[in-house]
Amino acid sequence: MADIHHPAGQPARLSITQTTVDGIRVLAVAGELDADNVGTLRQALRVGEDSAPALTVLDLGAVTFMDSSAVNVLVAANRDATAAGGRLRMAALSEPVRRVVEIVGLDTIIACYPTLAQALRV
Repeated sequence: MADIHHPAGQPARLSITQTTVDGIRVLAVAGELDADNVGTLRQALRVGEDSAPALTVLDLGAVTFMDSSAVNVLVAANRDATAAGGRLRMAALSEPVRRVVEIVGLDTIIACYPTLAQALRV
């Protein structure tokens, strides 16, 4: 298990914990996703050429805010995952995140599931 936090000296408004469940990479994201820390999300979502997982699930249940810069990173990550033969899913969206995802139509690009367990099952 690895924790990816905001750079030293800056407020830890974003936390990303990576685990693997039955060969599926799970990124549990907590805090705010905005222009100040979207690089941390981009780095966590980066798919390595030699070990691209077939599926990455983002658990967004603890995300309290998401702006357009995070939406752009998710679109690019989905594109990169698809190009590498993988898939990206989002699970347990908090209400603020769900609203943004629906307004911009991100749920038509990346599959969304009500719970992490459902995203891992399908």
